[in-house]
Amino acid sequence: MQDEFEVYRALGIDKIAWVFPGYDGRFPDPDDGDGTNPWGVPTRQVKAGLATYQEYINPPLAGYADLRQLADYPSWPNPDLFDYNGARALAGRARSYDFATIGPWISHFEIYCQMRGLENALMDILTEPDFLEAALDKIDAIQTAMLERMLQALGDSLDIIFISDDMGTQESLLVSLDAWERHFRGRLKRWCDLIHQYGKKVLYHTDGAVAPLIPGLIDCGIDILNPIQHVCAGMDRLKLKNTHGQDLVFHGGVENQEILPRGSVSDVVNETRTCMKTLGQGGGYICCSCHNVQAGTPVENILAMIKTVRNWGG
Repeated sequence: MQDEFEVYRALGIDKIAWVFPGYDGRFPDPDDGDGTNPWGVPTRQVKAGLATYQEYINPPLAGYADLRQLADYPSWPNPDLFDYNGARALAGRARSYDFATIGPWISHFEIYCQMRGLENALMDILTEPDFLEAALDKIDAIQTAMLERMLQALGDSLDIIFISDDMGTQESLLVSLDAWERHFRGRLKRWCDLIHQYGKKVLYHTDGAVAPLIPGLIDCGIDILNPIQHVCAGMDRLKLKNTHGQDLVFHGGVENQEILPRGSVSDVVNETRTCMKTLGQGGGYICCSCHNVQAGTPVENILAMIKTVRNWGG
């Protein structure tokens, strides 16, 4: 099979289909890594083993020293140039397969890191908070306009909005809780409020050891937390379920750093069952791989995960 949706249907997957709007005549393609993204950030394709990744290079705001320069930055995206009609058509095609839909992809800090560079972005939190705030205001305003246009254009064909801001490393938070409260909480809450006004659910993505951040995310109004990297510090599945299961749907969980790519079929079956027993206890869990299944993962392991979920309780 060459059609992605046909593959999902043949496998019996309750797919949550991505709905990305194109920008200025280009449609997002993860295999097209060389170019410039809508924020003016150059990209390149990088091969790592069997995988192909898109890397961001030469962050265009890296050399800026004064927040007044932000007004003259030439590559701020124009909300009018996003392809809302194309996104609506893609959502309609997903609906024809009875799939749920998720989109577009909005972010505060991840986009700032792309534009400024990761090291600069982390240092700005400590030394250049005014510059950070001014840039985040611009990033927020553009995406809010795009998001509202998309919510209006897609209507009932869009189910979930994807907000992505990685805030964790393998061992700890990437930024302090105080910094998150100061720079990100209010902006996230405004997005959640807007999304809920349109009757949609919020899926929030953050990798890593983010347990201390979860109460704040719940207060902001997120509905679904992804990807639940339970091998990271403080992310025990049963503890998360017992502490936050009444407030959140968990999405992900099946470990993809070691078990999915390198484990046996029985390892994958046991891992998937454990996720179902813990994160899925009493409902409120969407079982899938913890983040994207990586290139080179044995097909039999992927099928074992899918079959284990399909046979659960049977």
